[in-house]
Amino acid sequence: MPVLSISYVNYRNLQNATIDLLSKEVYFVGENGQGKSNLLESVYYSAYGNSFRTHSDSEIIREGEKAFSIKTLYREESESTDSLFFSYENGKKRIEKNGKRIQDRKELINTMPCVLFCHDDLDFAVGEPEHRRFFIDQSLSMYDVLYIDVLRRYKRVLKSRNQMLKDAQYDTLDVYDAQLMQNGLEIQKKRRNAIFQFNQIFGKLYQEITGIDGVIISYEPSWKFVDNQIPSVESVMQTLLQKREVDKIMQTTMTGPHRDKIRFVRNGANFVPNASTGQRRLIALLLRVAQAIFYTQITQKKPVLLMDDVLLELDPDKRQSVTAHLPEYDQLFCTFLPGEPYERYKHITTRVYAIEKGVWHEQQ
Repeated sequence: MPVLSISYVNYRNLQNATIDLLSKEVYFVGENGQGKSNLLESVYYSAYGNSFRTHSDSEIIREGEKAFSIKTLYREESESTDSLFFSYENGKKRIEKNGKRIQDRKELINTMPCVLFCHDDLDFAVGEPEHRRFFIDQSLSMYDVLYIDVLRRYKRVLKSRNQMLKDAQYDTLDVYDAQLMQNGLEIQKKRRNAIFQFNQIFGKLYQEITGIDGVIISYEPSWKFVDNQIPSVESVMQTLLQKREVDKIMQTTMTGPHRDKIRFVRNGANFVPNASTGQRRLIALLLRVAQAIFYTQITQKKPVLLMDDVLLELDPDKRQSVTAHLPEYDQLFCTFLPGEPYERYKHITTRVYAIEKGVWHEQQ
């Protein structure tokens, strides 16, 4: 199993103790506000060095304390046991792998890949375009360190270019345009390839569960493709030059991958506006299923699945169908309310922990 145990010190409301997670499936059961999501968050934090619930590590520290830490033991494919240590104090984060300091969170990639299912995933269906761009970027960043680098470079250049526009310092825009173009074209290329592969997975899943066929993910890049080909350097530079006067007026960059659009379409029409609430929720849920399948197809590795109360929102038939369509996983963590029929999903080896006020007790 990837995650063997996690030890906590002042992590949110969780007790300062070690939880044994040696099982293929682990269920956390408890009322809202007792610590189920905190346990799930700590697994995610161990995988990526950040939280899916906050951008500020200071919010993770237990009230009244000044620092927190967690230590995670996990098993590599080679069957060796390794450790990860995370601490945060006085505004500084420290990450260690087997006692060695890690300077960049991207070094954690492929250590313990997790796919998270949570309520906020609905934004992928109904939210602003940046949510769908984030999803595709996250899917690529799960395994592609080079993509992380190019995305970071693009964001740095974009931030600097926008600042130049705000300050009306236009003499360096040619330099920034060249850098924006170089990194932006690579982003568009990788996004297009990823969405093509996603469409081989997502549409089939959606049809099998809802009976609605032909729902696909449409990619509409800001720098338009010509005959389905990535645009040339010359055409992108021309576009940036043509838009420059508008950029000056708006004091921001109006064209580039940060303005790409990703939609869900059926028969050429936007699908989401006329979809039911249940159909929209299934889009978000099945995107995560597709993300796990996509990761396995690319890397030949099975991910860890983290499911935070997401099955609650489905009717019993859909819940059973989604559960049956979950991809192969290395480990599965789920949260449930006490009244949910989680027994019907568990296996003989499934560990079930009851959570109350941050304290866990294993159920037999």
